[in-house]
Amino acid sequence: MKQPESFTLSAADGEAILARLSVYAPTRGDCETLMLVMRWYVWLMYALQETKITLSRLRRLLFGKALKPSPTSEDASTPSAESGEAPRADGVIDADARESGATAGEAPLPPQSPEGAKPKGGHRTGTGRLGADAYVGAERVECRHDELAAGQRCPVCGQGSLYDLPPGVEIRINGHALLSAIRYELHKLRCSACGAIFTAPLPDAASKTKYSPGARAALVVSRYYLGLPFYRLEGYQAMQGVPVADATQWEQIEAVARCCYGVFGYLETLAAQGELIHQDDTTVRILTLMKENEQIRARAAAQGLSRATERTGMFTTALVVRVGERLIALYYSGRAHAGENLAALLSKREAAQEPPLVMSDALSRNDVAEGVVVRCHCLAHGRRQFSDIEEMFPSECRVVIETLKAVFDHEEVAREQAMSPAARLAYHQTYSEPLMEELKVWLDQQINDRLVEPNSALGKAIAYMRTYWETLTRFLHIEQAPLDNNLVERALKLFIRQRKNSLFYKSEHSAHIASVLTSLILTCIYAGVNALEYFVALQEHRAEVFAEPEAWLPWTYRARLGLELSPSVPS
Repeated sequence: MKQPESFTLSAADGEAILARLSVYAPTRGDCETLMLVMRWYVWLMYALQETKITLSRLRRLLFGKALKPSPTSEDASTPSAESGEAPRADGVIDADARESGATAGEAPLPPQSPEGAKPKGGHRTGTGRLGADAYVGAERVECRHDELAAGQRCPVCGQGSLYDLPPGVEIRINGHALLSAIRYELHKLRCSACGAIFTAPLPDAASKTKYSPGARAALVVSRYYLGLPFYRLEGYQAMQGVPVADATQWEQIEAVARCCYGVFGYLETLAAQGELIHQDDTTVRILTLMKENEQIRARAAAQGLSRATERTGMFTTALVVRVGERLIALYYSGRAHAGENLAALLSKREAAQEPPLVMSDALSRNDVAEGVVVRCHCLAHGRRQFSDIEEMFPSECRVVIETLKAVFDHEEVAREQAMSPAARLAYHQTYSEPLMEELKVWLDQQINDRLVEPNSALGKAIAYMRTYWETLTRFLHIEQAPLDNNLVERALKLFIRQRKNSLFYKSEHSAHIASVLTSLILTCIYAGVNALEYFVALQEHRAEVFAEPEAWLPWTYRARLGLELSPSVPS
């Protein structure tokens, strides 16, 4: 259907047409305008139902350009003048704070001026311009002078002597197919008398199997980190002249997974003893479970039920656990939701351990039994309740958003100055707690004085904050309590990337393999370890891995191999 021609109808003109229609006296121009309105209505319904259209594109079609965001958005880089003094985002303590005698053990004064704060968003200086030290995985080739050496006379002036300087560095980047192949042509000889055949042996450097451990590791990373579907990689490899069928890719990935179960199980036991757990889940598609859902709905329809009583949901749960100085990522995919997967993990926790801190949003499927954990709720989710309705209630939402922005700025200062847990708690109690107390008074006043309709969008946002106030403000009372759940939100993006590119998993088994391998990939990233090298090591020492998995964790395996830890390229 063709898009109608554009026209402009002001509110005053529209009211005038409605007035003439009310007395059944439209003009010819009114009829032409109404015909255009009807054409736009029919086209818009068609566009919304039959095509995929983004909100920004719809705005451009209707208004000619995308609407500008409100200047009071939660992404504003600087607080307004009315919001009072707030700390600088760069965490620099001004001269008055140093002269006042603040020490590392005391809560430092927040900076008073926002000038010089780091810009948020936009172009970052130096992006794309990497120094030579960033290429930690580059092959090193030493280039020396053919005719010159230290101690010789200078060939230019003939007077001075040459001496060594630190080497210069030049980087050259090449491209290859993800998987490459080597064709070995083995010389054969045959005896004319007895017919015996003599075949030349393979070189010592050749892999013992057709697919080397490095090739299998590359397949794992391409599928579960890059999110490349098997069919897409199959087409790319065919274009490069090194074809690898999608079924073959799966077989090689399965071979890697069989080397990783022991490490994954040990990571679960280790994570169960952690002191802080970030928890969340997202939807997943598993074909075998989707077929089960069809059978479940058919049984419900046969029983005359409007909806099935059996569970039909499918989830991928991400748990990011802090154990001492380490972060461990665990994924689980299937029918169980985040609360059930967390309860299963905590069943492995030693009885003498104190309940861990658990950060999540306020969805009921994150809940576990009372007393098992110390629940924290995400303050960013609370802020989002207001940022989503800021256009409708700008002045009220600005109060909440600017207050929480100041609190998050305090957290940034604490992070950039690497404060200890005790110093961070004291800092928040000194500067964030008064802000939160004032916000709590304001929230209560809106409801108690009937300034807000409770069933309105603003009333529901306020009710959310008041209902979960204790768990939203754990960071003011417990040392290591976080403010938000962004860590696990970022971790879930690995599975969301897979879902967007590959759409589904065939079975629960393939979803479980994806969970195990993605868990190890992200744990390697947290540990600063090259995941490719790690998967190669697990394959080459499979028997040792199952015999002693604690020696083959991402942060211990290089010591077992007698190698120094080399950092991976930052992700």
